[in-house]
Amino acid sequence: MCEQMGKEPDEAEMPPDLEDFPEIVIQALNTFSHLGDRTYPDIGYMGKDFTNLSHYLDINGIENTELFLEILTYLESRAIKQSQDALKREREKLKRKS
Repeated sequence: MCEQMGKEPDEAEMPPDLEDFPEIVIQALNTFSHLGDRTYPDIGYMGKDFTNLSHYLDINGIENTELFLEILTYLESRAIKQSQDALKREREKLKRKS
């Protein structure tokens, strides 16, 4: 995109690559993507299903479980918020049509 605008890329403005994050963040992101979703009709996305979390902790050899869980809950809260906002937009769109 910078090339199209005739600018040199500024590393300070570039989003970080996955490799730029600590290993525990990468493991949390991978685990988050593997966990199942809890979704209900008329309510929408309710978060992740943490039933198998202990298996992922063992498989990945996570020692700092407190930080790992903090990262997972942060990711989950962002996903829930995004889902709620999308559902709210859809409901408002339907109200305008009626």
